[in-house]
Amino acid sequence: MLFSDSFSLAFRTIKSNKLRTGITVTIIALGITALIGIITAIASMNQSLKESFAIMGANSFFIHYRDWNVHIGDDGGQVKKTTKNALKEKKSNARRIISYQEAKLFKERYNFPALVSISLNGPQSVIVNNDKFKTNPNISMDGVDENYLAGSGYTLAGGRNLNKIDVESGRSICILGNSVAKKLYPNNVLTGLDKIINVAGIKYRVIGILKDKGSSAFLNADNVVLTPYNNVRRLFSTDGTSYNIGVMVNDVKDLDPAIGEAKGTFRPIRKVGFDEENNFSIDKSDSIAEVFVNALGSITTAAAFIGLITLIGAAIGLMNIMLVAVNERTREIGLIKAIGGTKKSIRAQFLLESVLISILGAILGILLGVIIGNVVGILLNTGFVIPWFWVVLGIVVCSAVGLFAGLYPAIKAARLDPIVALRYE
Repeated sequence: MLFSDSFSLAFRTIKSNKLRTGITVTIIALGITALIGIITAIASMNQSLKESFAIMGANSFFIHYRDWNVHIGDDGGQVKKTTKNALKEKKSNARRIISYQEAKLFKERYNFPALVSISLNGPQSVIVNNDKFKTNPNISMDGVDENYLAGSGYTLAGGRNLNKIDVESGRSICILGNSVAKKLYPNNVLTGLDKIINVAGIKYRVIGILKDKGSSAFLNADNVVLTPYNNVRRLFSTDGTSYNIGVMVNDVKDLDPAIGEAKGTFRPIRKVGFDEENNFSIDKSDSIAEVFVNALGSITTAAAFIGLITLIGAAIGLMNIMLVAVNERTREIGLIKAIGGTKKSIRAQFLLESVLISILGAILGILLGVIIGNVVGILLNTGFVIPWFWVVLGIVVCSAVGLFAGLYPAIKAARLDPIVALRYE
């Protein structure tokens, strides 16, 4: 019997047993859907994360008082800042917030040719309003200095930047992010210049409007109101709030030397002993994104495990169905042998049936998984993603599952005695 004949017969047999085939295909498809769907969603999330931190600038680094680590699972997927070696740290070298004096000293003493900015997180999730319009409570207020815009990649659409006098005096002036300005002044954002607005119930005069910087699912850089950090210190409670230091070099090649100089400058300010580890953290924008991406890797492992368990169950179910098929078609097998059919052709027919069912399940699962994963991608405003490696791997694994599940039934069918098979009732 030719391969094409075996394939045609296997396909007709599968088609004639719609219910049995449908159940098996569905079981296999569920496992592949879970795997491909989660992998596709994670690929979309990774893309969104890279876009988020690309906004921060490739030639910048940031000084915090704690390392960035991501915990997924036990604490509900929250992002926390923790220390890597907290138990090993000496009490004299314990991590503490970066104070105003420490941030200012660093800015004064840092001699590397780079732009240094100081910022302070103000109230988050605030409402901004004017006489006619107001925003949703999703606006972040940050206290910054005169270097913050350049160091963070912002550009003014109109108005002016903060100056040193603004920062030192802490006057109630602000620069609006593009999304905030569009919400308050929908006809023309530049009409907001020199207007009085309310931010968290406090009046501010608008001195600048930022250009649209872009956003992603994890970071909206335009939903901000920027004011001098001394204004935030003066009007809001900042107890326990750490200052952030940003450094932007002229050339990305100078990033590592600049980081080394920053460590050498900041260690004495933070009173770090010669034999002690740093009690602060320096992160490049891409390294922060990498922490998030690595955290998502654990979800990939879990998805692969779920898919594997489902496929094992599907393999057992498929083997049982193929054994039932052997029993139902015993007389047919005897007839094939009686007219000259070989063991090889019978084995090939049953193996082809098993593999075809598995591949059908794989194709259905891949289609559903890609669709579901890209629905997440649409919500994250990312492009269409197809995880080709996992798609090919899914087809290969399902083919192997079909081959494994059909091997014993195929051997059993091939070994049937034709005389006994013909007499089978």
